[in-house]
Amino acid sequence: MSVKAISQKTLGGPDVLETVEVPAPRPGTGEVLVRVAATSVNAADWKLRAGVVDKLGPPPFTLGLDVSGTVTEVGADVTRFRVGDEVYGMVLSRSGAYAEYTAAPADFLDHKPSSIDHVHAAALPTAALTAVQALREVRAGQRVLVHAAAGGVGHLAVQAAKARGAYVLGTARAVNHDFLRALGIDEVIDYTTTDFTTVATDLDVVFDLVGGEYGPRSLSVLRPNGRLIDAQREDALTDPRFHRHFVTPSGEGLREVSELVRRGQLRVHIERVLPMADAAAALDLSESGRVRGKIVLIPWDAA
Repeated sequence: MSVKAISQKTLGGPDVLETVEVPAPRPGTGEVLVRVAATSVNAADWKLRAGVVDKLGPPPFTLGLDVSGTVTEVGADVTRFRVGDEVYGMVLSRSGAYAEYTAAPADFLDHKPSSIDHVHAAALPTAALTAVQALREVRAGQRVLVHAAAGGVGHLAVQAAKARGAYVLGTARAVNHDFLRALGIDEVIDYTTTDFTTVATDLDVVFDLVGGEYGPRSLSVLRPNGRLIDAQREDALTDPRFHRHFVTPSGEGLREVSELVRRGQLRVHIERVLPMADAAAALDLSESGRVRGKIVLIPWDAA
């Protein structure tokens, strides 16, 4: 059986992406085959497409870290899932989720929370795990600053920190302030008019989702024993308070995410839902840095 997928023969801009027919993937040991109901766009996708990040090897490959869908086949040594289960999680392979079917390690998945649909579930895995894992040591009463607070990871990080009882500040454009207040943020700083170092003080944690000069500047507002958690690039290596964060695919971590969703403490905002055929435009929009929440892609037949 052949299935549709978004593939690329070379590294480059949006125009390298094309819809192709490929053999249907088969689940290996410890994997399940998932019929994709939805996937979402992460910054890593356009970085992988362009070769800025080299984690998949040379093309051809199919992008797509996130998946939500239905298990159609179970590989050897898989006991947690059965055919027909609705699951969500991370794929992390050369045969990603920009496709009709994808094979994923069972250990990277969890049962989809029944309170949300596939579109919202697909928007969660990479972004929510990044936020929850990065802020795992946050404690009640601590002061936490999230840079790019309205973005895909940022708006989930705000909620994850609030769920842990923190006082949360965030940097964002003025147009996103009401959105963030609705998520429970305590203070919002318009980075286009205000230098955050002049208003954010005595912070226990800064979660940097911007990079560049933001890391070194954030050190000035941290307490002596505070933590700068950088999910973008290594820009403050010489300071012991600097911690580089990389997301780790984890079914166990997703169970924590699922519980926050069930409690109503974590909800993902969908900026736009596009058909898989518009993947190039979706990645272009993501790369613009002007997305509130997440972009979701749905398969050709669903669209």
